[in-house]
Amino acid sequence: MALMDPVVAAVTSALLGYALGSLPLGGMLVERVTGRHPRELDAHLLGVENVFRLAGAPVAIASFGLDVLKGVAALALTAASPWAALGVYLGHLHPVPWPRAFRAPRGRGNGVLLGVLAGWAAFGAPAWWVLAAPIWGYAAVLVATRYVALATAAGLVLIPVVLALSGAGLTAVAAGAGMATIGVWRQKSALARVRDRTEPRLGDPPPVRGLSPHIVLAAFMVHPLTVDDLWQPPSQRWLGDVVRRGWLPEALLRRLMLLMRPQIQGEIRGIELADGRELRVLLISGPMFPDQIRSLPDVAVRMAIQGATLARDCGAEAFGLGAFWSTVGDKGARVQEAVPDIAITNGGAYTAATVKAAVPGLLLRFADAGGTLAQACAAIVGANGVVAFGVARMIAGEVGRLVLIGRDLERLERSAKTLRRKFPGTEIVTSIDMADCAAADLVFTATSDPEAVVMPEHVKPGAWIFDIGRPADVDERVRDVPGVQVIPGGVVRPPGSMRTRTDIDLHFGAAQVPACMAETMIMTAARSFDRASLGAQTRSADIEFYLREGERLGFEIVTQDDRAVQAIG
Repeated sequence: MALMDPVVAAVTSALLGYALGSLPLGGMLVERVTGRHPRELDAHLLGVENVFRLAGAPVAIASFGLDVLKGVAALALTAASPWAALGVYLGHLHPVPWPRAFRAPRGRGNGVLLGVLAGWAAFGAPAWWVLAAPIWGYAAVLVATRYVALATAAGLVLIPVVLALSGAGLTAVAAGAGMATIGVWRQKSALARVRDRTEPRLGDPPPVRGLSPHIVLAAFMVHPLTVDDLWQPPSQRWLGDVVRRGWLPEALLRRLMLLMRPQIQGEIRGIELADGRELRVLLISGPMFPDQIRSLPDVAVRMAIQGATLARDCGAEAFGLGAFWSTVGDKGARVQEAVPDIAITNGGAYTAATVKAAVPGLLLRFADAGGTLAQACAAIVGANGVVAFGVARMIAGEVGRLVLIGRDLERLERSAKTLRRKFPGTEIVTSIDMADCAAADLVFTATSDPEAVVMPEHVKPGAWIFDIGRPADVDERVRDVPGVQVIPGGVVRPPGSMRTRTDIDLHFGAAQVPACMAETMIMTAARSFDRASLGAQTRSADIEFYLREGERLGFEIVTQDDRAVQAIG
């Protein structure tokens, strides 16, 4: 029994420390003083710096003091037990599941750490001047970098080091190492953002909506198309080496991706609106490939909701769903219901607007190049979709023959009957065979397929192809077919000198973005959040609005052949 006493004492001390650390004292104080629940504060900037920015210095100091008190109390009540130190820190970072009314977002635990060090110095060993080393290390890194996460990690790493050098004993060193491990792991996302230069520094303006009338902040969610897209942010490149060496199988990587949360992986700056304001866009990456988004809809909706929540917490006024994210949750409607306090759009209206603006010019260029529209055959690939069928309606009266190609023959026939009644002079046929595309002089393709669907054997020499698909519908080898022209659809050039921090490649060519991202930009700049595209329907009034407002703000629809333009990830 005597042998069990140290074990019982250690467990009891750890549990007592955990219980104290779990108490949401700071959060309850913030709510009592400000009348706002801590959940309403910015979860991207955790801890005392967040409370300082949004609730003021007195509340921040008092909240921090309560955290210090928890650390001191845990050591005082357990005769400076190292296990109590570990328990109180773990309890603060990962508390018991309190009822929703008492839950509060937890910060980095710096107040609790300070209390632990003070308690160790006051009620145990080593001396206070030894335990001051982590504090001085924290302060030095904070002054040098202004990154709270980096300073916290430095202070944490120094704790077991100084304990070991002072001869504090194996138990204290082990507890200190545990605290350092827990704390650095807690900082992992923030440290990655430091590496990617997207983490705010202490003293930076808070990301609160409407902070500056000269800056417009939006957010846009993207996804990787290929494994290589995962390694674009500098903080992820080491993982690319691990996968390439075969140490992490791709199948396992794909499973692990589903357990991750969306992260900020870049920021677009340099967009100068015609009215003089600067527009910035946070690039939030959701780690799912297109086939995963299609095959795991519930996981995709959950991740899209997490992305929207992150965008809101970072101060963005609107959140755009890019590429395959635009298809999840009833095309964004369920995401908007889950996160009602930020405007969400799937970008469909401006995508349709860019097509509407580009198609007449494309037909005119085709005719100027010697093509005879009245005798031409046009193929619409993906004609079961809203965008592609919209193109069919636009050109049905211009060409001699129209081939609607899709996957649902019954729906295609219903659409064809509608067009035949309106355009009796045009031969309109339906097909589910891509080989029928090879007879077309003009090809318009707009599918949501994650892989290319238009191959060289589907295209005749000299054909003009308007590719609206994102990811691209046209295989790169099609460009080698003699005389073929591939014109990207849904590509927009924002005004100013657009650049991305961390050198993220959007795969759309220099200073160009997809129309769905441009819609997010325009909607935010105009603060016309009622124009958000949600669900399957696209309102004609919204299409006209984005054409008009985009032109006013300086956005340019790209209609020329650009071999650098590819699909977004």
